[in-house]
Amino acid sequence: MLGVIVGIGLALCERLLTENSQIRLCLACRNMQRAEAARSALLTSHTGACVDLLHLDVGSVRSVLTAAKEVKTRYRKIDFLYLNAGIMPNPQVDIRAFIKGLFSRNVINMFATAEGLLTQQDHLNSDGLQEVFATNLFGHFLMIRELEPLLCQAGHTSRVVWTSSSNARRSAFDIEDMQHRNGTEPYSSSKYASDMLSLALNRQKNSQGLFSSVICPGLVMTNLTYGILPSFFWTLIMPIMWLIRIFTNTFTLTPYNGAEALHWLFLQAPESLDPRAKYHSLTSGLGTNYTEPQRMDIDEEMSEALYKKLLKLETVVRRKLSEENADNKAYQQYLNETE
Repeated sequence: MLGVIVGIGLALCERLLTENSQIRLCLACRNMQRAEAARSALLTSHTGACVDLLHLDVGSVRSVLTAAKEVKTRYRKIDFLYLNAGIMPNPQVDIRAFIKGLFSRNVINMFATAEGLLTQQDHLNSDGLQEVFATNLFGHFLMIRELEPLLCQAGHTSRVVWTSSSNARRSAFDIEDMQHRNGTEPYSSSKYASDMLSLALNRQKNSQGLFSSVICPGLVMTNLTYGILPSFFWTLIMPIMWLIRIFTNTFTLTPYNGAEALHWLFLQAPESLDPRAKYHSLTSGLGTNYTEPQRMDIDEEMSEALYKKLLKLETVVRRKLSEENADNKAYQQYLNETE
């Protein structure tokens, strides 16, 4: 089962079907027109493949619960759950710092992590949650919780794979403000939180057959990336990026290359993987793709604290949905208490 089916998600589907044409894919997407287009493209190149569609807005609690209910009626088990849906709303770039970094020794790291350059303007969604937190983290967490009967079965091994980012930084996350209400880097905060949650899931669920992994696709040119800077700017700097690629392996650039670690994990025995590693998609200057693990800067106690806070938040939002005439002020107070 896969999330967003454009860019890296669609490239992964192509690679999985090339690896094994008998697997059954379920594409979960908010935009069903895009889902239909992706399904048609996959069936054109892989005639006879089994590709299902599922409507899912991972940023909406109601949508997640409805989609999970549908999944449980369709399938008896899930082998892989790829969590690659994510948003970066209204990205703002410090142009002066960008130009300065472009002609400095720090240019590669600047492109690879966007550290010190990128901020976003977040807002509340219809559930009263910060939109980036809800979409990039909590919706995925709730989906896993709902699908535990299909993921955690006796004698069955299942995998959850998170698409994280090199922009996931510990300095952007505050356990006392897990939704990042008071900061300007909600994307970085949410991605670091997903790294921590993956570690917590392994501690909580490995004994039940569920294993979690985290990947970084590298610098990939997707709709999300192109939304950071004006199109003319990308046109100007693209030759520089291809030149830099000769000297660094993190510039994967294409969705196919970015999906390398996702595909590599599909072929690995989960017991052999390091739960504290982030698996990076890398591309050499000659265009060779490979995967390399890198140790994550994760505090185990903080990851457990995050897991407990998410469980508490889950209880709060479920309570809200179960009370048709719930007092919104009381609900907001409950939300604040989870921070």
